[in-house]
Amino acid sequence: MTAIPTETQAQDASSARNSRVVALVVAIAFFMQMLDGTIVITSLPQMAASFGVQPVAMSIGITVYMLTMAAFIPLSGWLGDRFGARNVFLVAIGIFTLASLFCGLSGSLGEFIAARAVQGIGGALMTPVGRIIVLKNARKSELVGAVALITWPALIAPVVGPILGSVITTWLSWHWNFLINIPIGLIGLALVLRFVPDQREQEARRLDIKGFILSSTSLTLVLAGLEAFVHGTVNAPAIVLLLAAGTIIGIMATRHFRVIADPLLDLSALKIQTFAMSTLSAGTACRIAINATPFLIPLLFQVGFGLNPIETGIYVLAYFAGNLAMKTATTPLLRRFGFRTILVGNGLLASLAIGTCAAVSTDTPQLLTLLLLFAAGLFRSMQFTALNTLGFADINASQRSSASTLSSMLQQVAMLMGVAVAAAVLNLSQALRGAEAAALTDFRWAFLAVATIGTLSALRFLSLPHDAGVEVSGHKFEPRK
Repeated sequence: MTAIPTETQAQDASSARNSRVVALVVAIAFFMQMLDGTIVITSLPQMAASFGVQPVAMSIGITVYMLTMAAFIPLSGWLGDRFGARNVFLVAIGIFTLASLFCGLSGSLGEFIAARAVQGIGGALMTPVGRIIVLKNARKSELVGAVALITWPALIAPVVGPILGSVITTWLSWHWNFLINIPIGLIGLALVLRFVPDQREQEARRLDIKGFILSSTSLTLVLAGLEAFVHGTVNAPAIVLLLAAGTIIGIMATRHFRVIADPLLDLSALKIQTFAMSTLSAGTACRIAINATPFLIPLLFQVGFGLNPIETGIYVLAYFAGNLAMKTATTPLLRRFGFRTILVGNGLLASLAIGTCAAVSTDTPQLLTLLLLFAAGLFRSMQFTALNTLGFADINASQRSSASTLSSMLQQVAMLMGVAVAAAVLNLSQALRGAEAAALTDFRWAFLAVATIGTLSALRFLSLPHDAGVEVSGHKFEPRK
């Protein structure tokens, strides 16, 4: 005899279904944004030829997007509270889509830079406000599945972006790397209007202009310093000056937020252990390892092994497949083991997989290398989703906007720090050898350094209580008697 679902069970099922739909809609917008950030890199030489400039000049298109985005991220949470998260999200998608059109139609470097700057504004609002929408529409018991959906673009886009960009640039033209955002953006707008409810705060805070200027300037300077270090666009003293100035202004912003009555960013979320650890301390170190790996893997095979882009793409796809395959297992694993065990155990496995990449050579059987990369993708995906979910496990409604904005700011820093650390180890190893170009041995040191950072961050999560985030994970923790 089939059991008839109770009214409560039906409501729970409906709520879970709605939260998944909302998360999927947000994920589509995220994918458009994050794919754009990785796909454009492959078309820079062709764009330079089209604009009649040197390829190195095209890097400003990436830099101006990143800096514009950094400047407006701190404002995103306040805008969501003031005008409604759905409305701001719609505007963000609209700005990003329209700017993508103008990027694709650009006839000169100046026009492209202007379009990328506007695109950065849309990108700045999209991620934190989209996350706020998901948090508002998912119960704590539904949070793992919802966050897993909005996390996959960040895992997949850096892997498939360069491959897709190469194909589009080779077979079509660089313009289509931007024009493909138009249908995605229009679909995203329609889905948001159809499925995302209009929710806003009862009372909107006044705008903390001083806090916005300080936090925006700090984040922009820090990211500019890291970006300059990665690409070597300015000399070492200038990089140190940018990072130092950004840090000092960041301290000033923190002090300001702590004393003002209605701060732009409520820092009380940093007093919550689960948020602080997964977003700021151990979480930042873990994300450095997570973000360094997609940077190192293609370079390992192209520079270290001398493979062409197509041959490299085979290995990258194995890594991508691992990221994708873990999604269905994320929720059951967290329910079975809980956040603490996953972040420690899976973190150590992820670090082991990264470190093992240092032992790969041209003599390693291809199947073994593919299996290693698949496993690295599995563990990376699990760790990334667990971090992003635990960060909001204990955040209350009044803290959501600021917590989402802080998380986005810190993740931007961690993203560039991951690439910067990997590049620094590569350059140091190369310099110590007195060589003019990177070699396989340099990549081995880089993978070992990143694996060490990942290991230390995983062990740091041992300080979490065993029942951390159980309301979200559904883990049935039984204290020892």
